[in-house]
Amino acid sequence: MDIEFNKNEDINKNLAYDATVRLKQIFKGGGEKAAAKQKEKGKMLARERVKYLLDDDKPWLEVGAFAGDGMYVEHGGCPSGGVVCGIGYVSGRQCVVVANDATVKAGAWFPITAKKNLRAQEIAMENRLPIIYLVDSAGVYLPLQDEIFPDKEHFGRIFRNNAQMSGMGIVQIAAIMGSCVAGGAYLPIMSDEAMIVDGTGSVFLAGSYLVKSAIGEDVDNETLGGATTHCEISGVTDYKHPNDQACLDSIRNIFSMMGDNPKAGFDRIKAEAPKKNEKDIYGILPDNREKQYDMMEIIHRLVDNSEFEEYKAGYGQSIICGLGRVDGWAVGIVANQRKVIKNKKGEMQFGGVIYSDSADKATRFIMNCNQKKIPLVFLQDVTGFMVGSRSEQGGIIKDGAKMVNALANSVVPKFTIVVGNSYGAGNYAMCGKAYDPRLIYAWPTAKIAVMGGAQAAKVLVQMQSAGLKAKGEEIDQQKEADLLKQTTDRYNAQTTPYYAAARLWVDGIIDPLETRKVISMGIEAANHAPIERAFNVGVIQT
Repeated sequence: MDIEFNKNEDINKNLAYDATVRLKQIFKGGGEKAAAKQKEKGKMLARERVKYLLDDDKPWLEVGAFAGDGMYVEHGGCPSGGVVCGIGYVSGRQCVVVANDATVKAGAWFPITAKKNLRAQEIAMENRLPIIYLVDSAGVYLPLQDEIFPDKEHFGRIFRNNAQMSGMGIVQIAAIMGSCVAGGAYLPIMSDEAMIVDGTGSVFLAGSYLVKSAIGEDVDNETLGGATTHCEISGVTDYKHPNDQACLDSIRNIFSMMGDNPKAGFDRIKAEAPKKNEKDIYGILPDNREKQYDMMEIIHRLVDNSEFEEYKAGYGQSIICGLGRVDGWAVGIVANQRKVIKNKKGEMQFGGVIYSDSADKATRFIMNCNQKKIPLVFLQDVTGFMVGSRSEQGGIIKDGAKMVNALANSVVPKFTIVVGNSYGAGNYAMCGKAYDPRLIYAWPTAKIAVMGGAQAAKVLVQMQSAGLKAKGEEIDQQKEADLLKQTTDRYNAQTTPYYAAARLWVDGIIDPLETRKVISMGIEAANHAPIERAFNVGVIQT
């Protein structure tokens, strides 16, 4: 090991540690005071409920933990989007869990809360996974109602998904463990079964204050929509439980009796750890995103036995394609090679750039994996497609379009790990969020943007300078340098994985050593959904 390796190792371990520290703060939700108030009511906290519900001996993959991070500051913040979501196991059955966090504005729905709930439902629908809702919410956060209520991908879409999942045969169980008001009342009642906790759970279209205001009736919330009312009079809920623990035990019992469904049939054998040390990844990744490294060294530390069957090894070398196994599951890997390469024609190719030949190779490999029913894994560290007259005349747009076409029409599940750069059209071609990866996670080293910070800042400064000059303002060198720094700092802040994760452009930020778990749990989830559509790429330009 050399000095550079040790330097990289220290920096990347610190980045992973920083992510853990930030998560610990986020996991506090609305803070100790808010948590104490929930405890006084005899309620478990959201994360306590999830932990109690899940199997202790199985992994938990949280989705959207960083949602809302740094957002809504003027409203007091919304850590984790005010809801805990993820993929776990209940009585041995893999499922999606969604739990409102009542310590965050009484579990009120911010715009990011709705987006996160829709993402959880999307995961359940794509993978035919049962979903459990632990409901404890005051409803829409009224100061931001215009950003959460009326649009297609807003609050109402959740109930539409409830209905569609029911039609698809996806099991939905809801537990009313606190407030459940207004439009939100439909979520548990549109589930297959709804249970309610006596004394703390309540569900109604309008609370006592609104009822008094609307029709002049004096009634308390318990009479209006408590457990006794809905389990013994209205018949709205199906089970009444004395406390949170009993309610969660009931869900576990129901799950233990569920029948199995057909599987997609993705290939899995006994899992083996990589022969090469996974922890070496910290030292292999450079200390900044401009430096070169060999992506093959990363792949060998992610696949079982460090065995990788490379496809077209001598052709289109700026993208690595090949077959391997992750935790026993067969996968096809498409990864950006980050070292400078000399191709067979003696031409130098820059690392992280997609050339015509590499796009052509990746297209064919994606099609082959669809033919063989092999899930695809994309390892992104891409600065974009090659530019310039030679590339344009060589048909780079045509070859890039072929790759995007094959990707967009792919029927096997896709999983994306953003290792480093994820810029411009390279993000699209390497299965960015717009191309429906079943899961997309970023390492702390990720950068997601339309282009690199330095280039973007220079373009933006040129535009601003031209605008100021048009107004007759003089721009001296110092002022231009200050403007460049301000623009660069602002742009760079928007390219961090935290900025992306806060907005759910990625499902989370993970330590590189968690990558195998993400891929394995993702394929296990995808295996619940048989492939029903034939692979057809339509018209491809040759």
